[in-house]
Amino acid sequence: MKSIVCEHPNLFKMVEVEPPVVKTGEALVRIRRIGVCGTDYHAYRGNQPFFSYPRVLGHELSGEIESIGSNPAGLKAGDQVSVIPYMECGECIACRNGKTNCCTDMKVLGVHMEGGMSEWISVPYNHLVKTNELTLDQSAMIEPLSIGAHAIRRSELKQGEYVLVIGAGPIGLGVMAFAKQEGATVIAMDVNEERLTFCSQWAHVDYTVNALDHPMETLKELTKGEMPTVVFDATGNNKSMADAFNFPAHGGKLIFVGLTKGNILFDDPDFHKKELTLMGSRNATREDFEYVVKTIQNGGVDIDSYITHRAAFDEMINQFEEWLTPEAKVIKAIVEL
Repeated sequence: MKSIVCEHPNLFKMVEVEPPVVKTGEALVRIRRIGVCGTDYHAYRGNQPFFSYPRVLGHELSGEIESIGSNPAGLKAGDQVSVIPYMECGECIACRNGKTNCCTDMKVLGVHMEGGMSEWISVPYNHLVKTNELTLDQSAMIEPLSIGAHAIRRSELKQGEYVLVIGAGPIGLGVMAFAKQEGATVIAMDVNEERLTFCSQWAHVDYTVNALDHPMETLKELTKGEMPTVVFDATGNNKSMADAFNFPAHGGKLIFVGLTKGNILFDDPDFHKKELTLMGSRNATREDFEYVVKTIQNGGVDIDSYITHRAAFDEMINQFEEWLTPEAKVIKAIVEL
């Protein structure tokens, strides 16, 4: 079968490999769609933490089951599925407490182990979500949107709260969309005006703020001087994440959805004065995947507009460099098989 391998930074190769060996408890899935994530871009450029080469990328996946044994979920050959790409150990303290998304020995497809940029992949059947009522495009986008849904659930956001989401990439957009689903007043912040316009059109945010244009003053004005009670940073940028401590209201929450390699410094007296709650939000759980499926089915998320670029599997290598350029204006790219 064909696979696309990232041999080392800035080099993809199409290779022929043996089809996967399906173990007990696994299903053979024919991959039909692969979403391209910021993780993939960072891995390609050599900037992804916890990464080694060569590696088959790809963890935003949808496909069809080719073969599967008996299973409690009643999955069968021919079913369309989305893949939960976080392979947890099932035994550590996080897993025992239902927090499989932050397993102590987490292996993510396309990051710590071979991913889905292949014609077929073998997946544990308990990491498949049946999506027969959705399109293949919609099914592939469940994973990135679930990260936003998980962050919202973790924040315990309440209706009517002022919410600031920093970073208008695919993950930040998901956070915005699900914050709106919960009835929050949502403020989008980014440095790119075109992205902010997209936030208004796609996520229906209430306000937009340019991070380069006196954001503190604008946020105070929008919130009647009180500042947002919940702030999400989905940038993965050290400076943005450090600056984010300035934005929550007294008694508020700051949730880091993006990941950075470096240390983040903040002013402790201000942190204590506000009695801030600082949270990390990592990956997602099956509960989040199922919530996103229902939201898409109910028309709560527009996947057609979310996907802005696409390429056939055989053409992806030629397209990838272009997708990395600001001129391409990529929100979400997807690969078709």
